[in-house]
Amino acid sequence: MSLKKLGKTFLAIGFAATSLIAVQALAQSPSAADCAARADRAQRDAGSTMGGAGRGALGGAVFGAIVGDSSKAATRGAVLGGVVGGARQSSSRNNTYKAVYDSCMAGN
Repeated sequence: MSLKKLGKTFLAIGFAATSLIAVQALAQSPSAADCAARADRAQRDAGSTMGGAGRGALGGAVFGAIVGDSSKAATRGAVLGGVVGGARQSSSRNNTYKAVYDSCMAGN
């Protein structure tokens, strides 16, 4: 085999190997839709906003009953706790979505 043919053969093998590596890298990187679906599943697993509102209402009712020493204070505490607990859980769910989506898009 001549030196020219040998050089062309190595060049073709190198090109084929590089092409395979590039195709494999593209096939493994997730799309934006894949990352959105993964983040949506993580967000649903993080707990519901209503669950956070319920826990907040219970805690607020107990706190209001202890501090205010009346049923009116317990009711106000439950309402305020429900609002704060729901908002906190909703914020936590949004942060979970963002963190998982960003991590996925970064290739992790």
